[in-house]
Formats: sequence, structure tokens, C-alpha cells
Amino acid sequence: MVKILGEDDVRRSLMRISHEILEKNKGAEDLVIIGIITRGWYLAKRIAKNISMIEGVELPVGALDVAPFRDDEKRTTKEQDKSIIDFNLQGKKVILVDDVLFTGRTIRAAMDAIISRGRPKSIQLAVLIDRGHREFPIRPDYVGKNIPSSKDLEVVKVRLKEVDGEDGVYILKVGDDI
Repeated sequence: MVKILGEDDVRRSLMRISHEILEKNKGAEDLVIIGIITRGWYLAKRIAKNISMIEGVELPVGALDVAPFRDDEKRTTKEQDKSIIDFNLQGKKVILVDDVLFTGRTIRAAMDAIISRGRPKSIQLAVLIDRGHREFPIRPDYVGKNIPSSKDLEVVKVRLKEVDGEDGVYILKVGDDI
């Protein structure tokens, strides 16, 4: 197990992403932030808090359950959807947040889930970690850190205070545990 990012690195990465979002969108107007359950949601809340500190505005933040929209064994039914999105997406610039971007399958499912709820003006992707190995033509707009990794021999684990009691990013051999 190798620690790639510590608590300060995670905080700085999220602050940089927050500034990049504001710069690209020329402010916070029409922005909404949606995090993929579980860790993406907590990262989305942190980014929204950063933007609030920078711009002095509160952005809507939602939690997105992509399981009903997946195309693999992790699929659930739409009746089991745990999403919490209590705002309109029509015409909004959606910042979709996840912890690790790998094959792109989760993001594809997330885009389907978002579009099923309305027609946003755009969807921009922010990830803490991009580890490569895409199976779909998906590219993040905002990246905390690119981590080259072995597709079959390594796992990237993001740990967040809200879920795991600490902030950190680790690379592990398949079968190892933190």
C-alpha cells in the first residue's frame, strides 16, 4: 500500500478544482453540483463549500445514485434509487463529481441518470483521481491528480473523513486492504 495523497493534498486539490470550475464558468451562475454516492457526494459538498467561501453564494448540491442506470452486475432497479436531487436541472450547468475515474462506466450511468431528470445546459466532470483505463470516450474537465496504475493488478482507494475517518488516497495491490 502506497499513500498517494494526504489530507492537505486532498484539501488543496479540491480548492484548485473549485477555482477552476469558477474560472471556466465565469462565476457560479446557473451551477449545480451533483456528487455520485458515496464519496463523490462528500467531495461535491466540499467543492460547494469552497465555492461558497470564494464567491459568497450557496450552490445546490445533490447526491446521485447511478446503480439503476448501470449496464453491469452492480445494477439495481429505479425503485431502489437513493438519489437526493431536490432542484431543477433544466438549463443548469451540472458539475458532476466523483472520487475516482477509471473505465468511465459509472460516469456514463451518471449522465443517463442526470438526463432522465431534465435537460441541463451542460455536464462537466470533476474527479479527485483519474487513473486511466477508459472503456468509454469520457474525459474529466477537472482533475485533482492523475495516477497511472495497473488495470488488473492495482486498486486506487479514496478515504474521506465523512466515511472513513481520514482523508487520503492509496494505491494497493489487488487483494490488499487498508
